[in-house]
Formats: sequence, structure tokens, C-alpha cells
Amino acid sequence: MIRSLSFKGWKALALTTAQAELIIPLEIGPRVISCALRGGPNLFCVVEAEAGKKGEKDWKIRGGHRLWYAPEHPVRTYQLDNSPITVTKLKGDQGVKLAQAAETKTGMQKTVTIETIGPSTFRVTHVLENQSMWDVELAPWVVTVMAHDSYSVIPYNPKIPHGEALLPDYVLVPWTYTDFSDKIWDFHRDYLGVEATLAAQKQKLGITSFPGWVANWQPGGTFVKQWALTPGATYPDFGSTFETFACDFMTELESLGPLVKLAPGQAVTHVEHWGLFADLPKPDTDAVFTKKFRPAIEKWLKTL
Repeated sequence: MIRSLSFKGWKALALTTAQAELIIPLEIGPRVISCALRGGPNLFCVVEAEAGKKGEKDWKIRGGHRLWYAPEHPVRTYQLDNSPITVTKLKGDQGVKLAQAAETKTGMQKTVTIETIGPSTFRVTHVLENQSMWDVELAPWVVTVMAHDSYSVIPYNPKIPHGEALLPDYVLVPWTYTDFSDKIWDFHRDYLGVEATLAAQKQKLGITSFPGWVANWQPGGTFVKQWALTPGATYPDFGSTFETFACDFMTELESLGPLVKLAPGQAVTHVEHWGLFADLPKPDTDAVFTKKFRPAIEKWLKTL
């Protein structure tokens, strides 16, 4: 079901199922500003000082879910998304297509299509089209800004005993300001936890190979996003397929696609699946993650 509403001062649409609701602002974007289980709190971060505003001369983080492209650059990355978008409802009110006008300086157009495929599952298709006059090399970079008081999980690939595998499996990619002594990092055998509330300073980390899903736990629900990794492809940022950034007010879950060269008129697509879960326990111990948290998510993954 799709209905119109006002959200924090923006004209918006709500995409609602029996168990979940997404809210999409119409005067900025393309962006999803709220993601919640029915009757529950928004799991996404919203920067209240920037809520309801539009038309600013500089880029605003605002919160929610957005489409970018990598590698990060001080000019092309921070092109404005502060203007009204074009919205097309999908057949049967099962979703919406959100389109931004091509960026004036770069010629890139961003489109996000959100489809309901289950009571608490959504398919989110991100498209970057090169409408400039030149070839552009980029990688889809999809950023979901989660509420600060949360615990994120980055699973590792399955362990293989020594002797059965001789080569390394993945790389953790730190930034210049990454500090592994910070209490935000919660290392476990099968996953890395990110306890955002303990961050003493800004932190960022990438990973090159992993199962292709990440989760963010909050008392009001758990948000999971999944996407396909392409073995052998070249990814940005030393090969990162996923990155997380955390600071004093939010945590970002950032999926990436491979680097591609787009000729004028060409486009690249990056698809995520979102799942929302009620009543999962906080996965901050190996026992909880192994026995309760990961099995619930892996069962959901089989339905996609």
C-alpha cells in the first residue's frame, strides 16, 4: 500500500506492508528516510537539524538511505540531492521508482526503485546512468545510515582448517583514522561487531570478501541488507565490497559494486534486498550470533 503523508516537514510517501513501512521524501532525494517495523521506531538515523529542509547550496547528510558512487571525491561525490524527485508508482502499488534529474556538474543520473517482495522484505534497485559526454569510471556505492544506538554485524566467510587452504581469504581495509583500540570494534570468531555507542572518535573500515550481508540490531528491530558480490572483479578502496563508518550520531552500512567504465548513455545497476526482523536478540556474543541471530538471517536469505 502507498499513501501520502508529511514526514518531519517533507511531503512524502509511505510504502507499507503488513509488517513494515518505508517513508520516502518527495522534495529531496532519491532517498528513503525511514525504515521501521509496523508500529516501531525508525531504524534509520535522521539528522533533526536538517529534517524538512530543501534547496540548500551545500550537500546535507540528513540520514536515511541514499545512492552514491565511488571512489569518494570532494566534488563529484557531494553533488546536491536537495531538489524534488520524480516518482512513479509500480503496478499494484507494490513499489515506487524514484528518479533524480541528471547532476549538472557530472551528468550522472541516479534512480532508485523500491519493490515490496514480502511482508518485511524489499528489493531496492539502484541505477547510475552516464548522461555526460565522456566515459566515467565508477562503482555503485549505496549508503544506509542507521540510528546511533545500535549494534552492527559484519559476518566473516566460513572458516577452513589450516592445511586445507593455503592462501588468504579476505582483507580488512582501515582508513587513516581507523583505530582498532577503540571500543567500537567487537572482534569475534565468525563476525565483527560494531558497537556504535562506544565510539570515541570517527571510525571507518572496509572488507574485501565476506558472505554479502550485514545486519544492524536495535531494540526496535533488526535491519539486514544483502547484495551479490562479483568474484574476481575490481572494487574500489583496495578492493572493498563493504564499508562501515561510525561517529557520534550514526552508523553507516555501505555496500559497493565493482568498478565499471560507463560510456555516455550507459548505466550500471546495483541491487540490495532488505529484511526487517522483530525480537532478534542482540548478537554481541558468539553463542547468540551462532545459535539464534545468524540462523534467522540465513533462513531469510534462502527466500530471496
